[in-house]
Amino acid sequence: QVQLVESGGGLVQAGGSLRLSCVASGRAFNTYAMGWFRQAPGKEREFVAAMGGSGDITPYGDFVKGRFTISRDNAKKTMYLQMNSLNSEDTAVYYCAAEPNRRFSSTDASYYSYWGQGTQVTVSS
Repeated sequence: QVQLVESGGGLVQAGGSLRLSCVASGRAFNTYAMGWFRQAPGKEREFVAAMGGSGDITPYGDFVKGRFTISRDNAKKTMYLQMNSLNSEDTAVYYCAAEPNRRFSSTDASYYSYWGQGTQVTVSS
């Protein structure tokens, strides 16, 4: 079992920044493929960013346009999502996801077996 706990969400003005964190349990975090997804009210869950256990980074969601950066610290068993130049369309619940023993990541939510509870990001215009 892998437990994931997100943090770092909150209310921010348009143009501002937030850094989300996702702390994972388990002894082999360095082998986990990790991903960020988001879901806005009334919309389907969509892919944001992902990184494999090998460190590869799957191309970001189209809407990111260079504003977000995914990273991980294996020693801390933590994945991050630095979000800059936020706008109201980024308002959503952001979820982290994990799949153990995967060198490569995926944009497909079904690829990941473990999910966090989500953290709310609200961008005011």
